[in-house]
Amino acid sequence: MPRSLKKGPWVDKKLIERVRKMKTGEKSVIKTWSRSCTITPEMVGFTFGVHNGKDHIAVFITEEMVGHKLGEFSPTKKFIRHGGKMQKEIEKGAGVAAPVVIPTKPANK
Repeated sequence: MPRSLKKGPWVDKKLIERVRKMKTGEKSVIKTWSRSCTITPEMVGFTFGVHNGKDHIAVFITEEMVGHKLGEFSPTKKFIRHGGKMQKEIEKGAGVAAPVVIPTKPANK
C-alpha cells in the first residue's frame, strides 16, 4: 500500500545528503541498504549499490524509475531454472551442453 499524500514519499536523509554532495564531486557508486527509499528526481543519473541481502547490485537511476522504490531494481531471489525431464529435453534439443562432472580423486586401477 502506498504512503499517504499528506506525508509524501519516504527518502532516507543520509542517502539524499550523499547525493547532494556527489553532485559537486566525482560520480561513483553510492552503497545503500535502504531498499524502501523512494527514488526522487535528484537521484537521476547516479548509480546506487542496492543491497539484496548478500551483495550490492549496481542500479543506474533513469527518469522512468522516479516514484519507485530502490529495492524494486535489486532482486533478492535468484532464479536458476526449472528441473525435470522436460527441461533436459529442451536443453538437449537446443544444443545446450550438460554440465561435466570431474572426479576429485583418480579411480583405483
